[in-house]
Amino acid sequence: MSSDALPDDPGTLKAMLLAERMQNERLRQIIKELQRHRFGRRAESLPEDQMLLGLEDVEQSLAGEDAAKPMTPTERSARAERRRSNRGSLPAHLPRVELIVDIDDKICPCCQRQLHCIGADRSERLDIVPAQFRVLVTVRPKYACRKCEDGVLQAAAPARLIDGGLPTDATVAQVLVSKYADHLPLYRQAQIYARQGINLDRSTLADWVGHAAWHLRPLHERLLARLKQRPRLFADETTAPVLDPGRGRTKTGQFWAYAADDRPWGGTEPPGVAYVYASDRTSERPMSHLEGFVGILQVDGYAGYRKLARRNDVRLAFCWSHVRRGFYELATPGPSPTASEALQLIAELYAVEKDIRGRSADERRLARQQKSRPLVDALEPWLRAKLALISQKSKLAVAIRYALSRWEGLTLFIDDGSIELDNNIVERSIRPIAMHESLCTPSSSVCKHWNRVGVDNATRATLPGHRRFDRLRRQVVRTDLMRCAGNDLHSRKHTGFDKATYRVVCDA
Repeated sequence: MSSDALPDDPGTLKAMLLAERMQNERLRQIIKELQRHRFGRRAESLPEDQMLLGLEDVEQSLAGEDAAKPMTPTERSARAERRRSNRGSLPAHLPRVELIVDIDDKICPCCQRQLHCIGADRSERLDIVPAQFRVLVTVRPKYACRKCEDGVLQAAAPARLIDGGLPTDATVAQVLVSKYADHLPLYRQAQIYARQGINLDRSTLADWVGHAAWHLRPLHERLLARLKQRPRLFADETTAPVLDPGRGRTKTGQFWAYAADDRPWGGTEPPGVAYVYASDRTSERPMSHLEGFVGILQVDGYAGYRKLARRNDVRLAFCWSHVRRGFYELATPGPSPTASEALQLIAELYAVEKDIRGRSADERRLARQQKSRPLVDALEPWLRAKLALISQKSKLAVAIRYALSRWEGLTLFIDDGSIELDNNIVERSIRPIAMHESLCTPSSSVCKHWNRVGVDNATRATLPGHRRFDRLRRQVVRTDLMRCAGNDLHSRKHTGFDKATYRVVCDA
């Protein structure tokens, strides 16, 4: 704009200058957000795994130096004691193989009399037997009567997972675990088996996976049905790139996760999570997945759930973690007093939750009404006052409107101690899918199989139960899916703490 086109009125010029400054501030904020998205750390919490990864080389070097140092018996004994105290005891469920190291001569060197045992020192070491193949031979004797000679009796052949197929249930389970939990494509598994002289074509392994997925379908359907009977569920979705044969590129699919976990408020129902693959993200997907569900659905800000909430039997509880994220993205790149103050107010809500985690629902409700309600009642007018003072096109205004437009669902937790403050329980369950840890991009058919087969790092919380080679096979013969150890996808500890991950094979 030329100087001649500018108005002469000082008030108008001030208004134009203020609008230009607001626009420049909005553009600067967008640039900072893009720079953080491109170059910065995206996680809001400190990545513990990345920190530990940086220490591995140092620890390995120190261990190599220690191994080269000569040690006296006293130093060796002290180091062994320190390692035992750091390591703790080995799991009790592991089989023990005793190796007795005895003396050759049990005659006393002084009086030449027989020595008697007065005790023994015991020490344990962790041993591993590499995976090995074996052949199970089924023998069915035939019987006939010498007198009648009109028939032959023989026991019926035991049922097989694949009619006329070569593998046992444990073999198929190993292929599934390797493919979906350890992210080993079938062609790599074929190479591993070939090193032991077992030549299996990739198409043969694919046939096994397809049969197993079909047999696991009832388990997935039952788990999802059991979850829909619960009065409270968590829901989340994430994108997944899938192969699109014939087009030479990938397309975007969707994974949906539906979880339940009552342990934060002392509930007795076991936790569980079910995954469903869909080709799109339309609102009809959660409506079909949750057909028949009645209760509280805790979700993020995805608008597709609102159509589900229009039914009178479903109420939406929204996630404070997503509200916090909008202000976090503004406060992290540079100074933003309003966003920083909002983060402090939300942190006070989480401080209350930390104190009451694990208590009963009634205790949590009373504590929230006494401590959280004043915070929430003060936060809403504060947000509205700030919104009136800033540009409606700014990122800060977007973050404030996000919270105010969902205020009823955000405050639902105050009067119900069984509702969580955020949606992090299901976020942790779906995180591995969003991280794309697989060694190869799956096809849509593989994603559908994945629903019923497995997932790696299904949650950031510690997983209970025994980790055994045939855990998937063991689930097939169990009847109560919700109470199987393999289905306990969340920690027996409080899910608010970020624990180390374990591999899990689930029914979903």
